[in-house]
Amino acid sequence: MTLAVLVEAFARHLGGERGFSENTVRSYRSDLLGLAEFAGNRDLDLELLRDWLWAASEQGLAKTTIARRAAAARALGSWLARTGQLPADPAVRLKSPKPDQHLPRVLSRGQMDGIFANLEALAATGDAMAIRNLAIVELLYGSALRVSEVVGLDLGAVDLDRQTVLVTGKGSKQRVVPFGVPARRAVTAWLDARPASAATALFLNTRGSRVNTRSVYDVVASILIELPGSGPAGPHALRHTAATHLLDGGADLRAVQELLGHASLGTTQIYTHVSTERLKQSYALAHPRA
Repeated sequence: MTLAVLVEAFARHLGGERGFSENTVRSYRSDLLGLAEFAGNRDLDLELLRDWLWAASEQGLAKTTIARRAAAARALGSWLARTGQLPADPAVRLKSPKPDQHLPRVLSRGQMDGIFANLEALAATGDAMAIRNLAIVELLYGSALRVSEVVGLDLGAVDLDRQTVLVTGKGSKQRVVPFGVPARRAVTAWLDARPASAATALFLNTRGSRVNTRSVYDVVASILIELPGSGPAGPHALRHTAATHLLDGGADLRAVQELLGHASLGTTQIYTHVSTERLKQSYALAHPRA
């Protein structure tokens, strides 16, 4: 059985039995099919895996990409050994570069006010897609949702009376997340404007089917591209911004962890670093003894 065939079987295992998200399965499958192509007729062993990662490094790929490839290889090696398709795990001693830590992009409250003012003006024209975009951005920021969580929402997931939404996050884990009055207004307006469709999805595209992550990314990127600041200009910037604004406002770190759906508190703590950096910048600008 070729390595490419084993990779396809492993991808089906991740999606079906392990419940990995579609995006994760797609990334692992793409990485590992690249490994299969790189391997040629060589046996899958530690030396091959190290050569593969070294080649990626020589190509100038980001450390995060190489780390993801290493994680995919370790997961594949473990599965192959566990299922008896290899006598031993070839990736058990495979190491990956430590990804560089970059503070996420965070927008100011004034910038968020400007974004919503523009979106509300567009929605006021009655254009259904403009009304939808306002509701999407309200949930991305107001509930700190991942873009995959927003596009995965079904009509039955939203409780307007309680102002909560049932979200399916990473690993198919569900959590109930609150949203505010502005988001309730925006979602209600979208439900009124939502075209008739057999789809159960909350957010639709112009063809009446579920909107995809690429479309939402394009919507948010078009909004953020004009704003000053470095860092990614996609939906995750709104999630980062929401988490940081919550902590700036005095929210408990564990409450923010639960809201974001982080399995580890350590993941959430990156936002405390963001808050600290923002405080230091404000201090440097404002304090006479800075």
